[in-house]
Amino acid sequence: MSDPLAGDQATPGLRDEREVREPRKYKVLLHNDDYTTMDFVVEVLVRVFHKNEAQATAIMLAVHNQGFGVCGTYTAEVAETKVDMVHRLARSAGFPLKCSMEGE
Repeated sequence: MSDPLAGDQATPGLRDEREVREPRKYKVLLHNDDYTTMDFVVEVLVRVFHKNEAQATAIMLAVHNQGFGVCGTYTAEVAETKVDMVHRLARSAGFPLKCSMEGE
């Protein structure tokens, strides 16, 4: 009787390491507008993206000066959740803050 684990035989239920891939990552972006306050953008970055004050301020300034800022990179499900959280917070505060995600 031969050993089923010996040689090049594939073992049912086990995957070759080369088949396993990291999930695709997405950048979450905040976009500049003429109505949302800088303080609110910093608050969103602290609450939703867990940035400290210095990090949040730097991203907020990028949003203000460049038109957008990268809040972080996440798997699709996490990125979608964060975009939704930003939109809900902005709506409840009366701001039109836009948040989006794009693949890397």
